[in-house]
Amino acid sequence: MNLSPILISIKTASVSIIVTFFLGIFIARSIADMKYGKLKILIDGILTLPLVLPPTVVGFFLLFIFGVKRPIGMFLLEFLSIKIVFSWTSTVIAAVIVSFPLMYRSARGAFEQVDKDLILAGRTLGMSERKIFWRVIMPNALPGVASGGILAFARGLGEFGATAMIAGNIADKTRTLPLAIYSEVASGNMEGAYSYVLVVIIVSFVVLSLMNYFIMKQNKYSNKGV
Repeated sequence: MNLSPILISIKTASVSIIVTFFLGIFIARSIADMKYGKLKILIDGILTLPLVLPPTVVGFFLLFIFGVKRPIGMFLLEFLSIKIVFSWTSTVIAAVIVSFPLMYRSARGAFEQVDKDLILAGRTLGMSERKIFWRVIMPNALPGVASGGILAFARGLGEFGATAMIAGNIADKTRTLPLAIYSEVASGNMEGAYSYVLVVIIVSFVVLSLMNYFIMKQNKYSNKGV
């Protein structure tokens, strides 16, 4: 079994979850603080759109944006010598885009469920908004935020459609585990496909188990503090 797709997938999912996690928290907090209105509904819809669009459509838009004959892609190539399409970077971009809505929705829901009285108490005590966020909001919203991270990581690890569109299926370069499974099945090598499927199941199970363990530990700690 070629280990390249495994290493590429883990590397892609690891980098993408770092970007998705912090970006999701920042944007979710900003949207949660907005007053209800048409603008909030519009922005929320745009941010959530990749969740309901077919991955191939998401990949099409990414290809349209970063293609070497498009303004952004042409600028990056000519002035910065950076080619996004059919590169490992494009696998990360695809994973971030398709997994972001899961992180964003989970984090936003968790932030909106934090007891407002705790926030008001922190302000009464003279705490800055930054301290309130990290010492009051985040500890209480951590289970929901962590759940979003779990889902986002798993989604990034299993991304197929958008990655195939913008990154292609280049061996030892952009061929992730889902693409490797597809390639093995297409070539009739079912034994190789079974091996990659098993790896995906094991990695996903380990990630879910570890994150659920930390969530339970956090819940026990919170209950002791009550």
